[in-house]
Amino acid sequence: MFTRLQTLVVEKPWGRTDIPSDFGDFGDRRIGEIWFAHPEGDDAQIMVKFLFTSERLSIQVHPDDEAAQAAGYPRGKEECWLVLDAKPDAELGVGLIAETTREALHGAALDGTIVDMIDWRRARADDFVYNQAGTIHAIGAGLTVVEVQQNVDCTYRLYDYGRPRELHFEAGLAVSETAPRPDPRDGRVAANDNRLLVDGPHFRLLHLSGPDAAGLLPQHDADFTLTPLSQGCSISGEEVKLGECVATDRADRIALAPGARALLCWPA
Repeated sequence: MFTRLQTLVVEKPWGRTDIPSDFGDFGDRRIGEIWFAHPEGDDAQIMVKFLFTSERLSIQVHPDDEAAQAAGYPRGKEECWLVLDAKPDAELGVGLIAETTREALHGAALDGTIVDMIDWRRARADDFVYNQAGTIHAIGAGLTVVEVQQNVDCTYRLYDYGRPRELHFEAGLAVSETAPRPDPRDGRVAANDNRLLVDGPHFRLLHLSGPDAAGLLPQHDADFTLTPLSQGCSISGEEVKLGECVATDRADRIALAPGARALLCWPA
């Protein structure tokens, strides 16, 4: 049994008008996010989004479970990104370039120099980054990214390039790591890789490719979410297209044609 998740399309000032046609025809609307609503709503532990950027997103941070629950949220937020497409000058900002203090971060967030404290690195298709809670981060312009995250609407923005949105200095700085991320910061996922990308603590994530993916599929029941990254994916003999996302309790019913790619995630 599987359920096709409801698709939610979100316009953003930093979004794009050149969304791949597999996702739909949006005309001149600036689409920034396409995400998928799970039937369990807020009780679902994982969310999947596609992001399409024409500008840098806000510099932000997420709390861990303990800090989030103390603030009234059901859980914290850790997330990961797989880059699907990147313009030549596209960048991801993850962590800091040097150790600092929360006081220095606060001043830099106020005057905008926090941008220069972020570890910006060139992004390429098939780059993979896992963002632990507390990591200050930002997605740059010119990227198409699929994001798998803990399902909670809890983002503390520290800097937003003058956009008229609320900033969250006190809450955000309280949970921010003040030292650089250890290398290697980024991973690579080849299109033909069949492997486990994330093994907890909050969710597990598999990258699936072609018919050989069958040997990696879990045989136990769980709350799985399948997200095609290309055409050629099916479950129980029914096609699941790029631009769709399905929930299922049986991953062993998934099949991929030669050259097809997908992500499969479930709670840890």
